Amino acid sequence: MPDTKLTQRIDVWLWHARFYKTRSLATKMVRGGKVRLNGNICKKASTFVSNEDVLTFVRADDILIAKVASISNRRGPAPEAQLLYKDLTPPKEVHSKLNKNLTAIREKGAGRPTKAERRAIDKLMDK
Repeated sequence: MPDTKLTQRIDVWLWHARFYKTRSLATKMVRGGKVRLNGNICKKASTFVSNEDVLTFVRADDILIAKVASISNRRGPAPEAQLLYKDLTPPKEVHSKLNKNLTAIREKGAGRPTKAERRAIDKLMDK
């Protein structure tokens, strides 16, 4: 038996692994240059991936890194799709979540007056 390497089109694999909801969306992302195969930008949806290839791509404002673990011949349920890849994406920092809840710091007197400053101005003007 010859040593044949299993391969699959990159857009089909991304769809089978459930990274994109539709195959046409996966194709659109590949053709748009949003997917890298082993560090090289991939612009053809007909490019083949095989085991041990590393894909870097964008999904919903997140950069994901996945190593191809196996090739599937169908788009199965999510637990089955998770067996197709190994997630190499570094964990997100908790620090970025904390910064979203903080209010912006501004210098006193810069920009529009705050509610307290507006009341102080009204009091000064005897309104």
